[in-house]
Amino acid sequence: MKPFRFSYTLLLAGALSLTQTSCNKALDLDPLDQLSDAAYWTSPNDFLLAANAFYPYMRTFADVVYDTPPNTSNQNYHTDYKADILASQNIFSRGLNTVPTTDSPYSIGYTRIRNINYLLSKAPTYPTPAEISKYVAEAKFFRAYIYFDLLQVYGGVPIINKLLAPDSPELQAPRNTRDEVVDFIIKDLNEAIADLPIKTAQTAAELGRINKEVAQSFLGRVALYEGTWQKFRSGARANALLDIAISASGAVITGGQYQLFAPAALGDSAQKYLFILENQKSNPASIQKSANNEYILANRYDQTVRMINNNVSRSTPINLTRNFVNLYLSKDGLPIEKSPLFKGYATMTSEFENRDNRMRYNMKIAGGYYWSPNANWRIDWTGGPADRANADGSPFKPYANGTSGYYSQKWVAERQVPDNQEAYDYPVIRYAEVLLNYAEAVFERNGTISDADLDKSLNLVRNRVNKAMPKLSNQFVTTNGLDMRTEIRRERTIELYQEGFRLDDLKRWHNAVEVLTKPLVGVKWTGTEFQTLWPSQAATAKDAEGNLIVDGSRSFSEKNYLLPIPSQQIQLNPKLEQNPGW
Repeated sequence: MKPFRFSYTLLLAGALSLTQTSCNKALDLDPLDQLSDAAYWTSPNDFLLAANAFYPYMRTFADVVYDTPPNTSNQNYHTDYKADILASQNIFSRGLNTVPTTDSPYSIGYTRIRNINYLLSKAPTYPTPAEISKYVAEAKFFRAYIYFDLLQVYGGVPIINKLLAPDSPELQAPRNTRDEVVDFIIKDLNEAIADLPIKTAQTAAELGRINKEVAQSFLGRVALYEGTWQKFRSGARANALLDIAISASGAVITGGQYQLFAPAALGDSAQKYLFILENQKSNPASIQKSANNEYILANRYDQTVRMINNNVSRSTPINLTRNFVNLYLSKDGLPIEKSPLFKGYATMTSEFENRDNRMRYNMKIAGGYYWSPNANWRIDWTGGPADRANADGSPFKPYANGTSGYYSQKWVAERQVPDNQEAYDYPVIRYAEVLLNYAEAVFERNGTISDADLDKSLNLVRNRVNKAMPKLSNQFVTTNGLDMRTEIRRERTIELYQEGFRLDDLKRWHNAVEVLTKPLVGVKWTGTEFQTLWPSQAATAKDAEGNLIVDGSRSFSEKNYLLPIPSQQIQLNPKLEQNPGW
């Protein structure tokens, strides 16, 4: 039997489709929870193979760039479709969702927890624990990962930390409290951190697996989330949780193993090409994935071994809201309402002038040239006549189709590749988030943040492609009458848009009722160039400023901070209490 090697290629393939190890007949033929103990769990390789099955549990494109995943009726509960960034209408943003009979995040979550618990149940009897400790640690990381998703969506849920029989009393137990779930997640992560290797101790074949820095980064995310959830609801544990967030995120920063992706050859476009980076030529500088040390944990793809198999470039939501677009600062570091550099809305391009460079690389601007795979790809990557001749509907006309007049180009490939065959990685955790988590945790814990802390965290993100923009500092905030919390949140929203954070951020900040009940609006139409060039919008409703109203029927109430427990689950276990208001 050929020994299994955890190569980069196999990690790409699903991290790890177990079908790639067809020599292991027990693994091929039996479900994970029905393997014969006599045939399995006898070597470290058996635990490695079982841990491989958990990697597809990670979030990926289908979970964030669609309102519902392709070819399903399931809901994505973390997508920006349900926040205030994308110009969309759905029952959740309109407050029309009801208690479902079943809900896949709940049922699939507990199926995955059972799979993880199965591996963990076999570890105590293994004769040499040190040989399998890192795979046990990976399992605990993934259990924490699943429970955090359940916590964000439903709040307190039943904690199941062992295999259950059909008559196990736990199946009829009440839900655990929110605090108990949080403590369970943190315990799993701390135990995982203790046994995971640091990045530099991983072999080439192990790169991409969970390491100590991955678990620390995720612990920082969890503790910031719950720390701020508690803070803005007068919870007693807020400071202790924020201390954990500062420590965990700070450890990753101090460790120095990850850096923001900023190759000099790409200049200000570095962040744009980060999100569509492939080993094929996917950017003007021919930089490949090996140059990306920003993705701390990624769902990895490859055009040969594991394509994305979702039409990300063409299905990516392209209509953005003015609510989001107005967050981009002017080049002087000031909000547009304060900056003398802001050029207003008279023309289709005026508002893009003198702004944060991320705005022109994240969005499409009237008159620009843009590319997409399959038919309108880059020819010579120079931006010259050959490229322009094959560009997609260029020069770009923001009034040609769509609803808001604002268009995103994030996640859109530029190379020649058939639909569904893009192969850039999905960033489950990237270093930019860790930096922003640290800055926010410090500020929310102390009510202030030093310039030194800003410089080692948020300002690295802010100035990655804005070298001339003033740093965020306490003096800059005071001089210009700014609010530090607002600026920290602004930076997070701009940097992480369309990565599944905005809705959860608004929920933990406890201001979703305020933000998500406001109408979604698009470009200013009345009295601008759009009024002449986009006459079809004459009958579209507009607000008092003449902006197109994309959705004026928004609703979000206190009960919507948590989603309802599926009714079938309560029928199966009447001791599960429904979330308030449902």
